[in-house]
Amino acid sequence: MTITPGNHLVNVIESVSVKDANNSDGKRKLVADCKAVLAEFISTLLLVFFGCMACVPLEGFHIQPPLYGPFAFGFIVLFNIQAFGHISGAHMNPVVTLGAVLWGKMSIMLGIAYAIAQCAGSILGYGILMGVSPLDLVPNAVCTTQPHAQLTMLQAVAVEVILTAALNFLNCAIWDPANEASLESVSLKFGFTIAGLSIAGSELTGASMNPARSLGPVVWTGAWSTHWVYWVGPIIGGSISALFYKYIWLNTSKELKDK
Repeated sequence: MTITPGNHLVNVIESVSVKDANNSDGKRKLVADCKAVLAEFISTLLLVFFGCMACVPLEGFHIQPPLYGPFAFGFIVLFNIQAFGHISGAHMNPVVTLGAVLWGKMSIMLGIAYAIAQCAGSILGYGILMGVSPLDLVPNAVCTTQPHAQLTMLQAVAVEVILTAALNFLNCAIWDPANEASLESVSLKFGFTIAGLSIAGSELTGASMNPARSLGPVVWTGAWSTHWVYWVGPIIGGSISALFYKYIWLNTSKELKDK
């Protein structure tokens, strides 16, 4: 005998199906988030390893040629965005992640996981560099970001605020829906932006714009005295630029697109 399910049984079956679908979606999102966090760890490791490798003093040079560092960091950012951007966004920077949280692109918990992965990747990246470097990087605190001796701490913070705000304006422009049709060559845009901002600010503060990038070298070399500058400045600059763009320019750009 075939029994036609009553309404209650149909509702139960539908409820179970929806629950299974939700569980499946939740598992897929968890896996994707874990992959993204791993990508942030690896990309930040590579950023610090290769970027700081260009700062290791070379035989025959009293000091490292001044453009080595900016171009090295710019080009490794270019590489990382191309390699990992589709997995995690290739933030490599807690301030970029903070901007994404303020923008509403990701949850606070995922943002915290990103920041932890970025800091851990930076520390391990510099540690690996110390292991393969022919020179001891600790005595001269190679690749640590430190303000120029003639700058006050307030000036150093201001430089990092401005540099990071400029960088994060580019992030916001990429996130802006009005630009969704013009996202070609994003890796090039960020790579050359990092190189340009680094050239502008490297002699003043090291042009960190990235607390994680500054953290790794400091953990191993112990040069903590001015490290706070590279958290306070970038966090202020990144937050102000993200909020300013979101609440001042974002709606305007949407309106212009709609027209």
